[in-house]
Amino acid sequence: MPENLDDLAADLAAGRTDPVQLVERALERARASDAVFITLMEDAALADAHAARRRWTRGQPLSSHDGIPIAWKDLFDIAGTRTSAGSRTRDEAVPAGCDAPVVAATRRLGFIPIGKTNLSEFAFSGLGANPHFGTPTADLPGAPRMPGGSSSGSAVAVQRGIVPAAIGTDTAGSVRVPAAFTGCVGYKASQARYDMAGVFPLAGSLDSLGPLAGCVADCATMDAAMRGVSAQLLPLTPPQFVVDDSIIDDPAVTAPVRAHFEDVLARVSPYAPIRRQRVDAWHRAREAITTLGWLGAYEARHLHIDTLTGPKRSLVDARVLSRLDGAARISAEAAAELVAIRAREMQRLRAELAGATLILPTVKHTAPLLAPLEADPARFAEVNVATLALTMIASFLDMPGVALPTGSTADGRPLSTHLCAASGEDDRVLAQAVWLEQRLRS
Repeated sequence: MPENLDDLAADLAAGRTDPVQLVERALERARASDAVFITLMEDAALADAHAARRRWTRGQPLSSHDGIPIAWKDLFDIAGTRTSAGSRTRDEAVPAGCDAPVVAATRRLGFIPIGKTNLSEFAFSGLGANPHFGTPTADLPGAPRMPGGSSSGSAVAVQRGIVPAAIGTDTAGSVRVPAAFTGCVGYKASQARYDMAGVFPLAGSLDSLGPLAGCVADCATMDAAMRGVSAQLLPLTPPQFVVDDSIIDDPAVTAPVRAHFEDVLARVSPYAPIRRQRVDAWHRAREAITTLGWLGAYEARHLHIDTLTGPKRSLVDARVLSRLDGAARISAEAAAELVAIRAREMQRLRAELAGATLILPTVKHTAPLLAPLEADPARFAEVNVATLALTMIASFLDMPGVALPTGSTADGRPLSTHLCAASGEDDRVLAQAVWLEQRLRS
């Protein structure tokens, strides 16, 4: 796992390292890690590092993090680079003329983008496989496992220590699932938190952004940097957690995940109140998705309809194509009903939680083995749906959330706990995730 941002900042300030050393090391690790990056910006990153070194030498850094390398999912426009969206259909896309606003905001603090990370094609899978650019895998014991998607490369870039932080997008779980499968921290923001310009969309009604890092504080630092504000966590006071036993008792929640989650609750219950209640808005949202379909799939199909019906159709991953084709079953009337249900249930959720934070496993199972799923499209589709089952509902309700690594199985598979709250309560969720992280380490 990476060094954290504050430690790197302290090393820069004390002269124990410099931006050129940090960027050269990151690029070396990136080159040695298959399929993690689609584009490496070596020349530009080194030029930025030398400029940052000169600023430090003059005693005029842009910030305490000036010169620290980071990575961006290849959905973000970065000046001079092509935004691939993980698809060969965009091989001829014109390079971006300017940075996306969130990228530009981090540059103003001196963060250096070293490249653009791999992802599921069009960001439309929770498992993270990509047949065009390869599938990145975390450095974990045993046979390779699915990295989680769609922000697979961003998670693996952090897990392998290439960069201390990487930015992803999340429409149905695309930050939180790869964080869970690789043992990183992943923060998915409320939709309105960031400027979404210059970010290649999947489903405009549901798309959100968020960083992945080795600790919650680093996610909060990147969150502030992306918004152009000063990082300032709320005071660390014990949260009030809500547990919905009907979510945990679902037979699809595997025994290791359930046992670990109950252990987490047992460890924190002496220090934080835990309210056990059925969260009806959650279950009504799940029923709407089951009955009417996934709004994100409907919007994604409409976004890519020219590709689906044109000469580039054959270039699309067959597994992604199948999901996009399947979305044709969702009518415009069903989509409109989903939008109305979403707005209603978001308000009901706020009343039900009453300022508390819902705590649950991030995913019902641990990271599955890669090879069997790549060999069996039907099984791949089945596991993909199961993987997104919990994070998808939270996304439908626009719940900001933190996927926090809270343990591992005996054979080294990461286990993750998800904290999420009503839309807009991002600062509180981040602070409570720091509290939980510290409590579990003590």
